[in-house]
Amino acid sequence: MRILFALISGALFGIGLCVSGMTNTLKVQGWLDIFGAWDPTLAFVMGGAIVPMAVAWRLVKAKSRQPAVAQSSGTGPLFDRQFVLGSVLFGAGWGVAGLCPGPALASLSFGGLGGVVFLLAMAAGMIAAPRIRTRLAAPAPI
Repeated sequence: MRILFALISGALFGIGLCVSGMTNTLKVQGWLDIFGAWDPTLAFVMGGAIVPMAVAWRLVKAKSRQPAVAQSSGTGPLFDRQFVLGSVLFGAGWGVAGLCPGPALASLSFGGLGGVVFLLAMAAGMIAAPRIRTRLAAPAPI
């Protein structure tokens, strides 16, 4: 059942990205170019997601806010070194490439070498991340 929910959610998300134009890297980079040819389109896409979710959160009681199909919501620290480093790397990659994982996958549906290169680089980073994390967590040699 969990896989079915993931498939439906991912397909709906991908369709939304294509319809909204967020698979176009120039739109995303235009959002980040606040001193140049700024494109506010992404603000409307984010608002289209944030507003209904804010209403849903207000309607649901705080004690019942648990993931519907996930096994746990986690109990670790909210911000740690891995979280901050991952956020910085994600943001830098998003700004340089104009893509994040969702739009990159959706962009494969209409071709283009840029999306393929991005996905290969993302896969390489995902493979390298556990090794890098282990190295960073290890104590420094004396």
